[in-house]
Amino acid sequence: MAPRANWKGFLRLSLVTCPVALYPATSDTEKVSFNQINRKTGHRIKYLKVDAETGDEVTSEDIVKGYKVDTDTYIEVTKDELDDIALDSTHTIEIDEFVPKTDIDSRYLIRPYYLVPDGKVGHDAFAVIRETIRSMDKVAIGRVVLTNREHIIALEPLESGLMGTLLRYPYEVRSEKEYFDDIQDVKLTRDMLDLAKHIVEKKSGAFEPELFEDHYETALIDLINKKRSGAPIAAKAAPKTGGNVINLMDALKKSIASEKDMAPAAKATKEAVKGKKPKKRVEGQREMLLPIAGKGGKTAAAKEAPPKKADKPVRAPARAKKAG
Repeated sequence: MAPRANWKGFLRLSLVTCPVALYPATSDTEKVSFNQINRKTGHRIKYLKVDAETGDEVTSEDIVKGYKVDTDTYIEVTKDELDDIALDSTHTIEIDEFVPKTDIDSRYLIRPYYLVPDGKVGHDAFAVIRETIRSMDKVAIGRVVLTNREHIIALEPLESGLMGTLLRYPYEVRSEKEYFDDIQDVKLTRDMLDLAKHIVEKKSGAFEPELFEDHYETALIDLINKKRSGAPIAAKAAPKTGGNVINLMDALKKSIASEKDMAPAAKATKEAVKGKKPKKRVEGQREMLLPIAGKGGKTAAAKEAPPKKADKPVRAPARAKKAG
């Protein structure tokens, strides 16, 4: 199933315009998620919107937005009032300026999107804008309206398309001074720095995200599969502690010694992972297959059953989320 665009409109550089579509470049829907259920019945929990004082349920038509100005004091803002001040979405990403990519503080980055030509027309104009940005080795800064709010977006070439990254406004970024002012100014010896650099050099390599593993996600899948098959769940062993570091120089030396011991095994593991055929990506949430329900709402896993090999969790088709 082809992905659905979160936003469609136009990309404009001065008088050059082309229709484009915006797609989210990342997704969290593949991660295992949980629902809250009633332990006694196995039914899902339903939440009701109630008045905080009276406890009475409130219907959707009686719910409005309110800005808190004091304890139990709110300024009511209606939907019509919000619509009146909403930015007119011209459905156009206006490119205002070009800046060096190194000038963009990483704290301002929010989330990436893919920008592609929309339809059969406008590919020439899209290519002109893309290659102009590429040839200048800069990032195009523009504005886009998503969910009634204006966002700053940074555009840069990515293969045959463009990657657009939403940026934060200055008021959204906290100053580091309030956090770093109490850090002590210590003097380090050359020997300490040399030992630390040696450790870094031993651990240096290329950025290979395909080798990353979400260990918690893997543990979640293993736990749920065991419960589905009725396999026993072993208690987790207490973690081993390395003790308090008393001498920094000794700790650096021990780190180098341990790195030498671990290096062959780590290299073999990395080469083994590289040699494996990459798994085909499946879009959608990694939801578990439904367990067989027993009496009283209890699942089959809750009954006594001989352990069996559990099926691997499958993912359902991804649901498109609104951008913004």
